Amino acid sequence: MPRRVVITGIGCVSPNGIGREEFWRATQAGESGVRTIEKFDATPWGVTIAGQVPREFDELSYVSAKERQHVSRVTPLAIAAAQEALADAALDPTQLTREQLREIGVVVGSGGGSQEFTEEQYRLYYTGQQKQCSVYVIPTSTIGTLASEVSMRFGLRGFSHVISTGCTSSTDALGYAFRSIQAGVIDTMVAGGADAPIAPLILRGFLLMRILSSKWNHAPQRGSRPFSKDRDGFVLGEGAWFFVLEEMERALARGAHIYGEIAGHGSTCEAYHRVRLEECGEEPARAIGLALKEAGAAPESVDYIAYHGTSTELNDRIETRAVRLAFGAHADRLPGSSIKSLIGHPQGACGAASVATTLLAMRDGIAHPTLNLDEADPECDLDYIPHVARKLDIETAVCNCIAFGSKNSALVLRRV
Repeated sequence: MPRRVVITGIGCVSPNGIGREEFWRATQAGESGVRTIEKFDATPWGVTIAGQVPREFDELSYVSAKERQHVSRVTPLAIAAAQEALADAALDPTQLTREQLREIGVVVGSGGGSQEFTEEQYRLYYTGQQKQCSVYVIPTSTIGTLASEVSMRFGLRGFSHVISTGCTSSTDALGYAFRSIQAGVIDTMVAGGADAPIAPLILRGFLLMRILSSKWNHAPQRGSRPFSKDRDGFVLGEGAWFFVLEEMERALARGAHIYGEIAGHGSTCEAYHRVRLEECGEEPARAIGLALKEAGAAPESVDYIAYHGTSTELNDRIETRAVRLAFGAHADRLPGSSIKSLIGHPQGACGAASVATTLLAMRDGIAHPTLNLDEADPECDLDYIPHVARKLDIETAVCNCIAFGSKNSALVLRRV
């Protein structure tokens, strides 16, 4: 029999709140973390807003000033979220033996990893400041090193991997951690997602694809508008959301608090286009169906869905179609919401953000709202919990993700 996998710790560093409970308080209250870009002058690009972790976040609490010269912003974000998750799970790596540390693995989902750092190294080089370039430009720019930074910070000696599948990265990272524990490869995983893509050329690259919102520079918190008729693109975001996953019997034996169980994971590829979704919505629906099948959950048993909900015209419409295909008549009774309306789109970390909100919603019996849904697109005709949080008893939930490159991924979470 496959082993059961539960989540015993949550850590969050988000545009709308630093720390799990502050993030959750702001999310329930519908407080947005989207604001005018502070890191650089984005005025020439025509898009000046992003979901940014508040400036109160102290990077040097997680990496030294000397180390910070050689790592990307994504590294302290990831370490901070992982540290909170470990503390929440009552796991102190400093009190573990080397053999025990060998039984804790790390898997990080990230779309861009340290691209922001790499971009800065090129800027230094091409502006005649070569001597300021980091000696670690190659290892830091290698995306797999991000998981190593987390492992090294806590002395965790189990396998240390990065999953990079675009926007589905952290959903797939959690699925990979789930499978590893389920199969008996390892007992405990620190897993989640982190991305920090707010940089000039990354912003410019997204603008070239014409998928960023440009109409709400004057009112940043109004910019991310999933499912709304007047949406004009997504808002770039950053952040980190991490979890401690454990084999259930082990967690129960040590008296750990259990937020919920990962009961199923499904992943598909449309093999269709680099950035566009296939109109039919069949493969996102199939990913949901695969996750439900593994969980042994009927579509009508699902109480809540965490939408990918990017605020792009194409994604929102096709995701709605996919949910109708996956849930049939139950889709009209199924409430759900998009965390991107409050934090922007943190790229590969977005799935982990949705898992965090869903587990906390299960705990507290309340589902967060989708902001800025003033008038729904006629083709987005489901219950997206607009404007205001809603009391909701959630026993079973689906977290859905859709990515560039035709990738789709879904997790089923269940209350234990």
